[in-house]
Amino acid sequence: MKFKSQDKQNQLIENITVNHIVVGVDIAQETHVARAVNFRGVALANPLVFSNDEDGFKSLYLWIRDLLASFKLTQVIVGMEPTGHYWFSLAGAGWLKNKAIEAVLVNPHLVKKNKENRDNTRSKSDKKDALVIADMVKNGYYSPVRFHSSEYEELRVLMANRETVVKRLVSAVNQIHRWVDIVFPELRQVFKILTCKGALLTLRLFPLPAELCKLSPDDVIKGWQKSMKRHSRVHRAHLLIDLAKQTVGSKQASHAYKLHLEQLLEEHDLATKQLQRIEKEAKDVVERIPYSGKILAITGKVQLL
Repeated sequence: MKFKSQDKQNQLIENITVNHIVVGVDIAQETHVARAVNFRGVALANPLVFSNDEDGFKSLYLWIRDLLASFKLTQVIVGMEPTGHYWFSLAGAGWLKNKAIEAVLVNPHLVKKNKENRDNTRSKSDKKDALVIADMVKNGYYSPVRFHSSEYEELRVLMANRETVVKRLVSAVNQIHRWVDIVFPELRQVFKILTCKGALLTLRLFPLPAELCKLSPDDVIKGWQKSMKRHSRVHRAHLLIDLAKQTVGSKQASHAYKLHLEQLLEEHDLATKQLQRIEKEAKDVVERIPYSGKILAITGKVQLL
């Protein structure tokens, strides 16, 4: 039997009973605004402005308790937009859940579309937005806040962090490629992959072609031997020096280009180190999940659709 989307919305509407107070909260960075309506959409009491801290949340809780007592109601549901990360302290971190208050989320795009329902204008204010959110929850346009296990939350944070680090790493690699194309484009004839160990070590030890021209092949090999057991051969050192002598790369602003390369390599090393640490932490978390070992034991390539 097919499950229609209308059936789901009907269930959400039926969840709001005559005993409910529906609270809409307009989320901001420091100060939130709350409005309350009954199951029919009638506005109750004055708006509440409260801060994004423990004292502010307590004032919201007391305000809700006073409303329940004043209108002789027994249940409450609080809706809000998932505005950036500002909503997380109130709902995502479980503060409302710990107070036995149901928290739900509404679609910000639908909030914008429903602004004219109350006063037939497109005007915007925190108090009006809070009332629009309460109306949407009353009409069933919401989704519950889902709380996950600690392992899931750790993986979510680690993967978000990993995405940021990967972007930094890719940016550093792209800028290293750009630097080589400007200063020493012939380096690609020596190292096909500019991010391999040998290429990065060469950029660290001999960043400018002018410096390479003053060295002998033995000097280059000795530099490689300090950090690589299996270093490049003598013919590659000869090729590197010969290409440096006839490079078409920029010979101006050498000091600035050298400083830029040092910073790019530092950023590359830092991002690489951070990425390795994140992946190790993620692996440790995954191993704590039941049956993960059997899933990780599956070999073969996985294609993401």
